[in-house]
Amino acid sequence: MKLNRKLLRASPLLVLTAASILGACSHNPPAYQQPVRTYKKQPKQAAVANMQLAIEYMKLSQLANARDCIERALSEDSSNADVQATAGLVYERLNEMGKAERAYETASRLSGGDPRIANNYAGFLCRTGKTAAGEKMFLEVARSPLYQSPEVALTNAGVCARSAGNLVDADRYFTRALAIRPNYSEALLQSGNVAFDRGDAAQARDIVQRFLAVNAPTPEILWLGFRAQRKLGDAVAAAVYARRVQTEFPNSEQAQNMRNGIDR
Repeated sequence: MKLNRKLLRASPLLVLTAASILGACSHNPPAYQQPVRTYKKQPKQAAVANMQLAIEYMKLSQLANARDCIERALSEDSSNADVQATAGLVYERLNEMGKAERAYETASRLSGGDPRIANNYAGFLCRTGKTAAGEKMFLEVARSPLYQSPEVALTNAGVCARSAGNLVDADRYFTRALAIRPNYSEALLQSGNVAFDRGDAAQARDIVQRFLAVNAPTPEILWLGFRAQRKLGDAVAAAVYARRVQTEFPNSEQAQNMRNGIDR
């Protein structure tokens, strides 16, 4: 079963501020600035700057540059949990999974239980097939009083369980997430997917309708509606969803699947 990578993807939201620190890793340097004479006494600040540049390079899919920056950041301050977590993300994107896991694990240890970093590590574990460990960690994040969106962690745990074929636990986690935030779009979508996986197309259809009553349409939910209605034998309703996917989201993966005759 395909894991929802979008949901589990680690993506630190850090603002680029590196231009103010001399020596920050940049292959496209800004206009010349007066050197910061105290730079060599500020390795921790330089590490943060290079970490932020690594993130910007990843956004541009310039992975070689991202590696240069994050490895310089690690050499400047390997005790920074955010630097280690970002290194995990960079190495994962480079498919260097051993390095990625060591970095994520180090980040989790250094962070002292920071649920944000634990959430990233749990996502990595689920993406690499260690679903039991990832699921457990997501539940710990959901219980943390420092984490203000437990419904997100619960939904992540559900996606992790579903990826391992455990539909019962997955449905339970999505139900708990929706009890906290009834209109949470990702939990609704995933709950509908579980219903469809179980063969309950009628429930999947009902969840699609509930989703669309309170959330903007997405290609994923319209695709689920199309498959559910087709399985129920309602060709007219299925065609409506199919048309919406093609007209509202013509460049989506789902629209491409329809054009290629793929229905999964």
